[in-house]
Amino acid sequence: MKAIVNRIIPFSSVDGPGNRTAVFLQGCNLNCKYCHNPETRVVCENCGICVSQCPAKALTFDRNKKVNFHSEKCLLCDTCIRVCPHSSSPKVREMTAKEVYEVVKHQIPFIRGVTVSGGECMLYPEFLLELFTLAAQAGLGTLIDSNGTIPFCQYPELLRVTDGVMLDIKAFDRTDHERITGFSNETVLENVRFLLAEGKLEEIRVVVVQDLYDARESVSHIADLLSDCKAREDIRIKLIAYRPMGVRKEYSGYQIPSPDFLEELAELIRAKGYRKIVMI
Repeated sequence: MKAIVNRIIPFSSVDGPGNRTAVFLQGCNLNCKYCHNPETRVVCENCGICVSQCPAKALTFDRNKKVNFHSEKCLLCDTCIRVCPHSSSPKVREMTAKEVYEVVKHQIPFIRGVTVSGGECMLYPEFLLELFTLAAQAGLGTLIDSNGTIPFCQYPELLRVTDGVMLDIKAFDRTDHERITGFSNETVLENVRFLLAEGKLEEIRVVVVQDLYDARESVSHIADLLSDCKAREDIRIKLIAYRPMGVRKEYSGYQIPSPDFLEELAELIRAKGYRKIVMI
């Protein structure tokens, strides 16, 4: 199976517990207003505008009029991303699960596992199944970082080789979620309950953007959603402060939550019996 890979970070300490290799796939089914890596949302349409703009000539057209990326020439200037009219990136590579694993395995002595993110990596479930099977055979941990809009209950084989899922809840209120992402959160909340029951909920992630929704109310409801779980003290909730770096220009003016506000949200969660709370 193949997937479109945006980048592979050999060593990451923020994509799950311990040191991990993080794989980011291209393409997403949401359009979050605060997306911090918006160039991963859309698959390249091969319009070619970026080819002539690249100062290093790291982009070329092949005979099929497909944009090819030559990483050895890239200056990391991101000109191609800035000029792309589709908010995409041509700096991608179509790779098989085995090819990605060949990159991952070079870090095996130094990493605890592999995390696959995006974009939305659950758009490539067969690819994930093959990659995680290879990783598990080598004794590596396997984590999925997902927006939760694709039902995990439909992929039991994948869950068997997945240690856990780090799930985003953009907002608890359905109307807020639709306004922020363009998508309902009904499946997201169903996934939370399902993954809890399966023992596969690694982490809940909440990006705090005070201008877009009532963060106090949303976080409180999220905590209540999990409150009937006996293992809630072991569930990690990560509060992520919105920051303007990397977001699209039209969404770069939202309020940055203060450390005090994040601590207020964390205390609200602690009061409901949770202990594993991370603020970044």
